[in-house]
Amino acid sequence: MIALADKITKSFGGQVLYTQATLQLNAGERWGLVGPNGAGKTTLLRIIMGEEQADEGTVFFARDITIGYLEQETHLAGEKSALDEVVDSATEIRQLEARIEEMERHISDASEGPAFEALLERYGAATDRFERLGGYELHARARQILSGLGFPVEDFDKPAKEFSGGWQMRIALAKLLLRHPDLLLLDEPTNHLDLESVRWLESFLSTYDGAVLLVSHDRAFMDACVSHIAALENRRLTTYTGNYSSYLKQREDNLAQLKAKRAAQERDIQHMEVFIDRFRYKPTKAKQVQERVKRLEKIKSELVVLPEQSKKVHFRFPEPPRTGDMVVTLDDVAKAYGDNLVYEGVSLKLYRGDRVVLVGPNGAGKSTLMKLITGIEPTTRGQVELGQNVTRAYYAQHQLETLNTGNTVIGEMDEVAPGWTSSEERQLLGAFLFHGDDVLKRVSVLSGGERARLALAKMLVAPDPLLCLDEPTNHLDIESVDVLEKALSSFAGTIVLISHDEHLVRAMANKVIDVRDHTVTVYEGDYDYYLWKRAELEGRLAEEAAATSPTANVEAEAAKPVGRNIKTKEQKRAEAEARQAAAKLLKEERRRLKEIEAALEPMRKRYDELMTLMASEELYADTNSFDKAMREYQALSQKIPALEEEWLELTAVVEEALS
Repeated sequence: MIALADKITKSFGGQVLYTQATLQLNAGERWGLVGPNGAGKTTLLRIIMGEEQADEGTVFFARDITIGYLEQETHLAGEKSALDEVVDSATEIRQLEARIEEMERHISDASEGPAFEALLERYGAATDRFERLGGYELHARARQILSGLGFPVEDFDKPAKEFSGGWQMRIALAKLLLRHPDLLLLDEPTNHLDLESVRWLESFLSTYDGAVLLVSHDRAFMDACVSHIAALENRRLTTYTGNYSSYLKQREDNLAQLKAKRAAQERDIQHMEVFIDRFRYKPTKAKQVQERVKRLEKIKSELVVLPEQSKKVHFRFPEPPRTGDMVVTLDDVAKAYGDNLVYEGVSLKLYRGDRVVLVGPNGAGKSTLMKLITGIEPTTRGQVELGQNVTRAYYAQHQLETLNTGNTVIGEMDEVAPGWTSSEERQLLGAFLFHGDDVLKRVSVLSGGERARLALAKMLVAPDPLLCLDEPTNHLDIESVDVLEKALSSFAGTIVLISHDEHLVRAMANKVIDVRDHTVTVYEGDYDYYLWKRAELEGRLAEEAAATSPTANVEAEAAKPVGRNIKTKEQKRAEAEARQAAAKLLKEERRRLKEIEAALEPMRKRYDELMTLMASEELYADTNSFDKAMREYQALSQKIPALEEEWLELTAVVEEALS
């Protein structure tokens, strides 16, 4: 056991968040903490950290454990570079390193004798501990973590205080991951990451040997890296084994069992009450009546209480104005800020019904491309042209100037929803976490997250035919993300989306645009097709790099020390970097194998369904349905063999590495 939150009760004012909540965290377990907004997830993290007091209950820790906590906001104000901020967070290693350097100076000046021997003994013990703690690998690990979280190498030496809030959050996360605490508490760690960084973090956490407790609205992220779920629902904490999808199924199964048991109890109650009422005054049945009265009281005392079900909010976009087939054309577009070239030679076309996802590392220019499409940013060269009847709406967290700070929340909705009833407005606002009297708050007192949610809700009332959404899921809970996903899926217009939420991306994308290395590449397919093509490209590049680099054996031979068989600090660091690179490569292959296996199963099932469906005479009679089924069948006919071939290749690579 690393930590135990035992029988925790917490309330705010008259609202009880949870009672008698118990959660034990063990080494190697990765917990997802889920529940609707306002259920008290962040509060529970703060109670475990000791930053908040529980009304009742106690938090216990194993002896000498270390704890790391990533909050939703952070601020770095010092002069240190990003790399130094991360490296210096490993305080024990840094202090030990300073002591070793001091001892080395004394050793070089000391004379032979008992004191010298004692100094050498202390020096040996210190260097052994330094190696066990990963001291020789410290800088390499810090660089690896910063790279994994999306920092380009040239930014490692940039002062941390000069980064934006989102990048400072990444630095704070990198500091935690480098320290490698026994207990890692993470509050929405993916909010400021791009898709590639999220995938790297999934991989990192999946092999974490301490305990992890995280809050996230990203279902795909939790599916990839958590092993247990703690659910705060109906003022109770319930634990489940498995990832988020497994939790949903278990919860549904449990609810079905509870409903069945409740229905059986109600039937028994009804039958007994009928018997008691009929024979209450019949002397010959007195004994049976008394028996049934006792059984009735027992059943009522054990009557299953069904958990409160959160109301499902269903929202469908009003139909946007119909546009021409061509929605946006970019012709030989270049964009630069001074001497900083973002990209050039960008030519692409977006059509009505496209659901385009922009992907690529942070800083590569995804948001800039979206701003070019929306007309917010001018091009440096080239043209951006809109199709017939195309108007654009742009959503980004930091562009909320359209909100009137003097209005109430529902007043803001009134301005864009003429003809809507108050009930309809409240229903939509409820989907985005404005409940009860929240709708009467002034915009001026709303937090940044609340303003972002309100701006998003306003967009849904009367959407333009071209929606451009930059990270719309931040500050939403999972149920609200689900509302947004369903609304976007039924939208008849064109969508351009940037999101780190892989579940939303997979649900939406029918075209992927990859922005990196000053170029823009269009992939005419869904997100799985994009991943396959990227993996294929990266594999070729890795083969070319391996073919042109010196062999590891030659490098190792050249690095061998002469004299005593003692490795230098540089040699140990180089070996550690090589080990980490090899482990990371194999880890990536395994992660991709899991992705392919998860993708193939539903594809094969759907392929079989389509084969059966297309043998039906009714389908032939419906031209539109037949054409749609045929297009889907042809797409699967291409995807499945390609994924199977990739699976075979990756399996061979992994087996060869392990043999």
